[in-house]
Amino acid sequence: MEEKELRTVVVATLKTIAPEVEEADLRPDRPLRNQVDLDSMDWLNFLIGLHDKLKVDIPEADYAKLVTLGDVLDYLKKKLK
Repeated sequence: MEEKELRTVVVATLKTIAPEVEEADLRPDRPLRNQVDLDSMDWLNFLIGLHDKLKVDIPEADYAKLVTLGDVLDYLKKKLK
């Protein structure tokens, strides 16, 4: 999957949790939860949504690695290879 396509899927999944999100406002180097104001349940639902859409397992042990949008994209790129 191309990076642009992956980003589109990630942002679309995020918008199911936080519909007010504007993709242009997302910075890849800042904590995503802070940018979008997600609580822990929203974050979990976001990760489950990514799992459902991309068929990628995201073990709970890896949650701490997924802080920024860049982290999420890099993680998913590696898992989708």
